[in-house]
Amino acid sequence: MKSETTTLERKWIWYDVGNSAFTMLAATLLPIFFHTLAGNAGISETTYLAYWAYASSVVTVLVAILGPTLGSLSDLRGAKGKFFLGSVLVGTISCVLLGFAVHWIWFLLVFVLAKTAYQLSLVLYDSMLCDITTEERMDEVSAKGYAWGYIGSCIPFVATVIVYVLYAMLGLLPLVAASVLGCAITALWWLGWSVPLWKSYRQTHYVEVGEHPAREGFRNLGGVFHELGANRKALWFLVAFFFFIDGVYTISYGTSLGLDTVGLLAALLVTQIVAFPSALLFGRLSRRIAAEKLISVCILAYFAVTVYAAFMTHLYQFWILAVVVGLFQGSIQSLARSYFAKIIPQEKSGEYFGIYDIFGKGASFTGTLLVGLVTQLTGSQNLGVGVLSLMFPVGLLFFLLSVRTANRNEHPERMPEA
Repeated sequence: MKSETTTLERKWIWYDVGNSAFTMLAATLLPIFFHTLAGNAGISETTYLAYWAYASSVVTVLVAILGPTLGSLSDLRGAKGKFFLGSVLVGTISCVLLGFAVHWIWFLLVFVLAKTAYQLSLVLYDSMLCDITTEERMDEVSAKGYAWGYIGSCIPFVATVIVYVLYAMLGLLPLVAASVLGCAITALWWLGWSVPLWKSYRQTHYVEVGEHPAREGFRNLGGVFHELGANRKALWFLVAFFFFIDGVYTISYGTSLGLDTVGLLAALLVTQIVAFPSALLFGRLSRRIAAEKLISVCILAYFAVTVYAAFMTHLYQFWILAVVVGLFQGSIQSLARSYFAKIIPQEKSGEYFGIYDIFGKGASFTGTLLVGLVTQLTGSQNLGVGVLSLMFPVGLLFFLLSVRTANRNEHPERMPEA
């Protein structure tokens, strides 16, 4: 198998470098900026947390509705690149505007717009994997995307953390200046790395456009749910993905062990740095070892991680956990993306990845809810995270069922006679 990265593959990977900056910003500094704005308006911490949760839930609902719809329309000939550019522009412009939002309500509204556009761009970006490389290279290219995304996002992240330190700890910047600078750095980084892909991308797998493109796009969207009933390997994988990615998206730790905000930011940075070589290693291993085996290894590793989390009592154990999470986080996400891309109809990748995103968002919501309920009932965040260990064996079971179904479809002569 050819190992050299092509120019188009490289430009696709670059977008992961760009968009990951917003991921880091949204997960770290944006909640802090909103907390300050809400506090200045006299809003209690409990109410602030509720409003932030509501905004995140609105994003989830919007993407669940718009993701498959936009994905289906993007499958029409010549449409994917245009929709991709549109989502990136809306996302980056909204990110810049976030810095100028001095009222908490406006901040929340613009955040919802920016996060929704960002998530929609990922639906389209993931589906582009079918167009920019060959099936036998998908695992390695997808892994390189996550790997360089992790390490590349550290550059604007460090810059925004410096801005935060100048504001919060040294008092050298007012809140507005810190917010404007942090959001602008992220938006420019995101936009800059997206331009090469947009300029070079050509849609090679598509659905032909008829007289009524919009109507056909919606009709195709309805058909894909029916197709999933017949495409059992994709259906079982989506169920498996829901369970095992549930734990991956939800593992949050450190606060109950006394780690402060700066410590959590440092831990996140450590996880990103460790994830870089690990994702590259798993991508290289995919040349010789089947992706099915590598995904299974990652699922079992995360099972061990969540069991370990249930027994953490000291801060040094948390740092061990942060490193181990980094070892498998990018690997399982990248391999899941490429595996799914290989088992779906290439010309309908947009709508299928729209559904893929729904399962991921649903898993994140369910996992967060489960951790919260168990933590509240038991009074232990460790048990809240540890209960996620139950999800991984279920996910592995459905994943193996998907693999078995795929093997039967490829080798029907092995199936027993009726």
